[in-house]
Amino acid sequence: MSGRYTEPDFAASALVTIDTQRDVLDGGALEIPGTSAALGPMRRLAEEFRAVGRPIVHVVRLYEPDGSNVDLCRRHAVESGERLLRTGAPGTELASELLPEPGIALDCPLLLAGGVQCLSGGEVAIYKPRWGAFYRTPLEDHLRAQAVSTLVFSGCNFPNCPRTSIYEASERDFRIVLARDAVSGLYERGERELDGIGVHLMSAAQVIASLGVAMVSRR
Repeated sequence: MSGRYTEPDFAASALVTIDTQRDVLDGGALEIPGTSAALGPMRRLAEEFRAVGRPIVHVVRLYEPDGSNVDLCRRHAVESGERLLRTGAPGTELASELLPEPGIALDCPLLLAGGVQCLSGGEVAIYKPRWGAFYRTPLEDHLRAQAVSTLVFSGCNFPNCPRTSIYEASERDFRIVLARDAVSGLYERGERELDGIGVHLMSAAQVIASLGVAMVSRR
């Protein structure tokens, strides 16, 4: 299904990381297998996007202790006291490997209010209340304001939030790349389904190489 309408334009691209927070890493309160292993490629992607001055958006989940903003499938667990992605807790912070500078913390009140938190330069964090990164968030407006046409997705955990976010991006006519070694939970049927809607499956190294070529050509 690839073609001139879906071909990535890396010179107009942004990196999107999904839910890569400390709680989902190995040993975390909401451990998602494979996420820690995907951190190396994610970190390399973030470093390269920073180096060439392209936008990065870290999309995160934040759960209020009373469960009032939690998805129904996890609400009872949070109401019962499970400390999952709790606002203000250390486990809710972005994985340290993804931070542009050590010690940066999420501004939970700002994010929960629908704000965009600037972390450094063109790098921001945005809170999403449900699976999809575009659902009731400022993500699309933020990307359109920077003339972004191509999204490179990475993060945790493909069957849920990355998959939903990719379909939402497709509905909005973004060109889409999934860095297959920089996402946890990817499976063969999912890859075939993404190919069928024009998503380009690439390794992090391939994305980095393509980004470098595009930025040199743009100069």
